[in-house]
Amino acid sequence: MLNLLGLDAVAESVYRGILDRPQDVDDLCDRLKLTEKEIRDALDRLSEMALVRPSTEDPGQLHAVSPHVGMEILLARQQAELASQKQRLEASRAAAAQLILEYDDRRADAGSAEAGVRYLEGIDSIRDHLAVLREQVVRELLTFAPGGPQTQANMSASRPLNQQLLERGVQMRTVYLDSIRSCTDTMKYVHWLTEHGCQVRTVPSLPNRMIIYDRKAAIIAAHTENTAAGAMQLTSQGAVTTLHALFESVWQSAEPVVRQARPTPGALNRQQAEALRLLAQGLTDEAIANRLGVSPRTARRIASGLMDVLDADSRFQAGVHAVQRGYLPSTPL
Repeated sequence: MLNLLGLDAVAESVYRGILDRPQDVDDLCDRLKLTEKEIRDALDRLSEMALVRPSTEDPGQLHAVSPHVGMEILLARQQAELASQKQRLEASRAAAAQLILEYDDRRADAGSAEAGVRYLEGIDSIRDHLAVLREQVVRELLTFAPGGPQTQANMSASRPLNQQLLERGVQMRTVYLDSIRSCTDTMKYVHWLTEHGCQVRTVPSLPNRMIIYDRKAAIIAAHTENTAAGAMQLTSQGAVTTLHALFESVWQSAEPVVRQARPTPGALNRQQAEALRLLAQGLTDEAIANRLGVSPRTARRIASGLMDVLDADSRFQAGVHAVQRGYLPSTPL
């Protein structure tokens, strides 16, 4: 149950056992039906996490910190920043933004068709076209899925379609936002996908909604703020190659959904680091909420938390402190 917080099953059972009452290694072996080595290895891990210590009342017994304090300790260990991957991700976002800018106003006329661009207007047109492409895909389907937690309607509609693709042997890789990890229903769906062979990873934010079919065609949203308004199909080799490179770059920096890296104590977590980067770009709370796939209220809470972490009284001061502590570059990327 606590594996997402870095605590394996054996260590968790030992921690729970000590919570019931302080006891020594022999008692734990008898009660939990574990070997002495398993108990001592688990105690070493729990001690490293500051979750157990010798009892002050009886040094021969073990004492577990309260669940409230213990969970705070585990959550604190999850705070980290994967800063080494940010510069590459930024370069990829810039390339994607340039490509989207070049084609945003294109339409499916004769000229654009020859250039490998087809404009799809309206959600019904987009869905119909996606259905055709799904029937044609043979080897690989790559997807950026922004927007945070998925709706029940979307997951119910997608499940049989994805199952058909996976049963046909199509290799699927999907990148969601980190914010889905807090949604139980979405995570159940994601685990269902992984059990059926789909590879899933998450990142703090995504530049746009995108699907790449067999590296021959790509669909991107025409408007990042309203992905249902329209979409573009790109089939020119240069455009598809660029978008595929973008996907692979983001994929390499993304975190597998089945495990999440243990952050360095005291560092920002991935969502906080991304929110800080967006704040430094001057985005509003509403725009940041959209990029992170969370509510505006949650975005404001994240921003407020950053102010506390950075010991700042204003967003300007937070930016100064972030640069001083190495969370942001001293010059814009």
